[in-house]
Amino acid sequence: MKVVTLGQSDLQVSDVGLGVMTFGSQTDEHAAYQQLDRAFEAGITLFDTAENYPAPVDPKTQGLSEIFLGRWLATRGLRDRVIVATKVAGPGNAPGDMTHIRGEARRLDRANISMAVDDSLRRLQTDYIDVYQVHWPERPITTLRRARYSHLPDQSGNVPIEETLSALDEQVRAGKVRHIGVCNESPWGLMQYLTHAAQDSLPRVVSLQQSYSLLDRHLESGLAEILMQERVGLLGYSPLASGLLTGKYDSGKVLAETRSSLFPGFERRFATPVRDAVRAYSALAQELGVPLAALALAFARQQPFMSSVLMAARTTAQLQDNLAALDVVLSQEVLSMINAIHDRQPNPA
Repeated sequence: MKVVTLGQSDLQVSDVGLGVMTFGSQTDEHAAYQQLDRAFEAGITLFDTAENYPAPVDPKTQGLSEIFLGRWLATRGLRDRVIVATKVAGPGNAPGDMTHIRGEARRLDRANISMAVDDSLRRLQTDYIDVYQVHWPERPITTLRRARYSHLPDQSGNVPIEETLSALDEQVRAGKVRHIGVCNESPWGLMQYLTHAAQDSLPRVVSLQQSYSLLDRHLESGLAEILMQERVGLLGYSPLASGLLTGKYDSGKVLAETRSSLFPGFERRFATPVRDAVRAYSALAQELGVPLAALALAFARQQPFMSSVLMAARTTAQLQDNLAALDVVLSQEVLSMINAIHDRQPNPA
């Protein structure tokens, strides 16, 4: 496991992190502790959660991911040896489906952020959060994982980015948050955060959390350059494309006890372009003599704009398989072969 500096911060993070969005739904508390123990033993020091986890979102389980992580940190006495990242949910998170989190008026404003931080601190059993992230933008983003832009006018009452940043600054000044990050942002949105931070002496974003995998390289078309030029760390989630890059969906069927059985419409991800790309990457992995998941994780990990690849697993056995894959290093020749597959069918997922 490598250790890297996250953006322009003083945080040292493992270049692989563990996302705990399954904790409290697919993964019970005992199994969660097993995963956390195994991850820490392997050298993982970055643990990522959110106030609305686990997924799928459910009022009955909301907050359990933070609670399980907090209990583990307390019982193991590891708080000062790990980096904890969590997120605030705004109106961009499942609009209309999360009124159990601060009701209909859930915004990215001062009151909501203050309440969300305090609630997360309580669940995590800590008095500070290392990286506090805006989960989704307040405004609609129509370019995420899409090949074109659609204009949608701003909704009435949208909280401006500068107001959100000012509210986050209050939490940093209070000592409750060390650094801030954003998730699922556009190039324009990320630059707005960086610009207002510089102009108004507000906290600078140290990380962007965004989807990145062999099947989804949209980030490269705009955000990657900003990340490298502005020294913002990427926390890349879904490196296995929600399990598509493990090979378990080769049949194109929904499988019991997997994400495909929990999220309505998951089977749409089995579209022909996706399956064709997966088959091509599977053939390459077979030629190299490595598991498909290992190929996918190594590819994401070796990108020059990547700070930490966020893995997530339902079981400890799945996590162990992913950890074993970290020994794989791809040559420039193999990376060129991957790019050739991508160029034939860019970003199918």
